[in-house]
Amino acid sequence: MAKSDATILIIDDDEDILLSARLLLKKHYSNVITRNNPKGINELLSSESIDVIILDMNYRIGFNDGKEGMYWLKHIVSIKPEMVVILMTAYGQVELAVDSIKKGAFDFILKPWSNEKFLATIQAGLQLSKTKHKVKILESSKEALERTIDQKFGPVIGKSGAMKKVMDVVDKVSVTDANILILGENGTGKQHIAREIHRRSKFKSGPFVHVDLGALSESLFESELFGHKKGAFTDAHEDKPGRFELAEDGTLFLDEIGNLPYGLQSKLLTVLQDRKVSRLGEGIERPFNARLLFATNAPLNEWVDEGKFRQDLMFRINTVEIEIPPIRERPEDIKEFVNHFLNTYKLKYHKSHLTIDKEALELLELHLWPGNVREIQHTLERGVIMSDGQDIKTEDFNLSTASVQSGSKVEEFDNLNLQDIEKILVEKAVEKHQGNISKAAKELGLTRAALYRRLEKFNL
Repeated sequence: MAKSDATILIIDDDEDILLSARLLLKKHYSNVITRNNPKGINELLSSESIDVIILDMNYRIGFNDGKEGMYWLKHIVSIKPEMVVILMTAYGQVELAVDSIKKGAFDFILKPWSNEKFLATIQAGLQLSKTKHKVKILESSKEALERTIDQKFGPVIGKSGAMKKVMDVVDKVSVTDANILILGENGTGKQHIAREIHRRSKFKSGPFVHVDLGALSESLFESELFGHKKGAFTDAHEDKPGRFELAEDGTLFLDEIGNLPYGLQSKLLTVLQDRKVSRLGEGIERPFNARLLFATNAPLNEWVDEGKFRQDLMFRINTVEIEIPPIRERPEDIKEFVNHFLNTYKLKYHKSHLTIDKEALELLELHLWPGNVREIQHTLERGVIMSDGQDIKTEDFNLSTASVQSGSKVEEFDNLNLQDIEKILVEKAVEKHQGNISKAAKELGLTRAALYRRLEKFNL
């Protein structure tokens, strides 16, 4: 019979009892620990992931009142309320048994025991221990999700050729366990794509946990991602699972991975390699099972070359890369986004009658949207709020004349064809940086891959 993956701790001052219990239990459980004194219980609880404790009631010669056992029961429950404790004594006093259960014991065993009864009691305690652990994780997960996750993400918008290519890759990778790196400028919808991968994956019934690494200070990094033990630092008032544990059987999305300080990258790499986490202040390694997605708007490949980002971590996080093109590369998607956000905010602000007048719609379709989808969203919300009549006017959006590149005005170009202007800018950037693609892409606000596509598109 296969052993249960569980750790059972037995504390009794009688070495014969410890030996008998160990010989019986090691046939059924993967780890059996014995101690003849409960005074080292704190160290054990911090260094071992214990599922069930079997605790003797008496330790002093000549004393059979069970006070010591009750004292240690109270102590264990005070520092680890979820711990399952089974009390054991040779003196079967019904009142003591009832009192111990009221104070937090799971059950009560009399010595000498029946092996069948002994094993049945421990197995029942182990089931309760597993249930308590799952409930605690679920409660913490629910609390974290309510704080960090906006559930109003609908289907991915965009029917352009560029977005169809993105979604083709999403289709292929969603059904795998591969680590995915999502690239794109701010506001392009990297989190939206991450959620879509989660929805299509085998982890879809589990939680989607989003962590913005750019918002985490170095001091909070380990506590938030890996969790902490009560007392690990000043404000650690209780044991807390980290985001890796909260994402169990679901998806963990580490956003803005490029903002992770170099000194912390090795810690993340170790966790990704071992797929185990250790809570801050605790020596126990806890395996996790979660799909890992990453995102950044930073030029990580350049940073690897410059020594700003670890190459081994880069290899670990990007089994597959998905690059989301900015709105200026897929203008045919603008109208779809405009209609989506118009309907959203008409409903929110109770203005179901609103439409966008022709001149305003033309402005929206010609605008280059440097802030991408997020800018379209905010612009439509402003337009709905500011409109007074039946139509949303140009002035309601408060958009300036569309500029092609930050600091460059449309008036500087004789030909206002967007593709011609884009070709001129690409040529100028490559010429300025003497063919250095990385530097030219950076000045244009593009990734190297995006610039290569334009060079091919314009036969440059």
